[in-house]
Amino acid sequence: MAVNGLSNLETRHFINNEFVESSAKETITIRSPYDDSIVGTIPVADEHVVDAAVSAARKAYETGPWCTFTSAQRAKCMLKLADLIEQKTDELAKLEAASMGQPVAVAKGAIIPTCVASIRYYAGYADKIAGESYKEEDGFYKIVQYEPIGVCAGIAAWNATLVFVAWKIAPALAAGNTFVFKASEKSPFGPLVVAPFFKEAGFPPGVVNFISGGGSTGALLAAHMDIDKISFTGSGMTGRKIQDAAIKSNMKKVTLELGGKSPSIIFADAELENALKNNAEGLLLNSGQLCAAATRVFVHSSIAPTFIEGLKARFEAASSTMGDDPAVPTTALGPLADKKQLDRVTSYLESGKTESGAELVTGGGQIGEKGCFVQPTIFLNPKSDAKILREEIFGPVLTIRSFETEDEAVELANDTSYGLSAAIYTASMSRALRVATKLKVGTLAINASYFPDAQTPFGGYKQSGTGRESGKAGLEAYLQAKTIKINMGV
Repeated sequence: MAVNGLSNLETRHFINNEFVESSAKETITIRSPYDDSIVGTIPVADEHVVDAAVSAARKAYETGPWCTFTSAQRAKCMLKLADLIEQKTDELAKLEAASMGQPVAVAKGAIIPTCVASIRYYAGYADKIAGESYKEEDGFYKIVQYEPIGVCAGIAAWNATLVFVAWKIAPALAAGNTFVFKASEKSPFGPLVVAPFFKEAGFPPGVVNFISGGGSTGALLAAHMDIDKISFTGSGMTGRKIQDAAIKSNMKKVTLELGGKSPSIIFADAELENALKNNAEGLLLNSGQLCAAATRVFVHSSIAPTFIEGLKARFEAASSTMGDDPAVPTTALGPLADKKQLDRVTSYLESGKTESGAELVTGGGQIGEKGCFVQPTIFLNPKSDAKILREEIFGPVLTIRSFETEDEAVELANDTSYGLSAAIYTASMSRALRVATKLKVGTLAINASYFPDAQTPFGGYKQSGTGRESGKAGLEAYLQAKTIKINMGV
């Protein structure tokens, strides 16, 4: 298959270090959100394929060479993997542009470097998984050791596919687990390019397996009796289904990252140009298709008119550049991921214009007749129960409301069922830290928009999910404690 000049792209499932045929007849066709051309097709993994992938992972974990690998050997393979991915940055960026419209500039500037950095970070952790010991008391010497969980699975969202490859697989491997990974059906090709790199990097057969498919394949993973842990990034509705299936099957461990409706609070003493830059670029990166994007902006009433005019100007300048091919290096803003996502976002735009009670400041519609481009949009003062204020849109759409006091700002920011991220803009660090402790979120930036990194945990409060990925906490999610008590009197 050829994709934007890339030939011989393998699209079969990758199991036991080999691409394999699927007995299932069902396929999914991926179309470019830029021009609706067919990018390619993937086979849908049915029960037989899922069983084969899990069986390969189980064998590798229990009896294969992987279970004898030292921590240094695991780290060496992971570092080699990171190098191989980094060397294919251009090809991987083109695939993301073709399948879900992510500009190559975004993929090369943020997504792929984050993937590579995360794999290297966890490679460094492989030989640093320490245990604990306690001096003899009551006749017993006590040891706590931390062991891998076993066979793990990951289901990724489409907006930052290669980041999720790293966040889900790398800590699992550093801890000694094996893995079955399913990419989103909207962006499946990058992981399939990465798949054979695991073999080239020295990972034994079965350690990491890649399968493709949609919701039905994900459901099979969630309910599988021989998977010990599953990690999912995506919608709250699907996350609930996965948690329910995990509990009803074998009570496998679950990590869920389920999105956000993040606040940005701008106080009167904020450095205005910095606040404007970060609130514009932070939302518009990846066309608003980032779960941590600050989509609810609360600005102090004394600077609100100036801030709104400044943000409007930035949004309209960005809108004037939209419509270009995301595969072109100079393109900054791409289309939404596909027609389904376009329909979702435009339905919220209509709701904002007709039901929210908000003033449309700028945007509010589709750009052009070709592709899935939407104008960067600002709504002012929506009603407190408006859908555009309360539900995750996952597009270049934000709301603005003003506030008078610090307590009011905190109350407005926390008035959501989500709790993934937040931003605070102020010249007073004491205020920033005071407000930060009051916000019910898992990640937060001061005088900047939030973007994850390899060293720190990522995840949220409330309905933004359970557990954490990235950082040390991401590694701990793939370990389980075993307590050993030794009777010193024998």
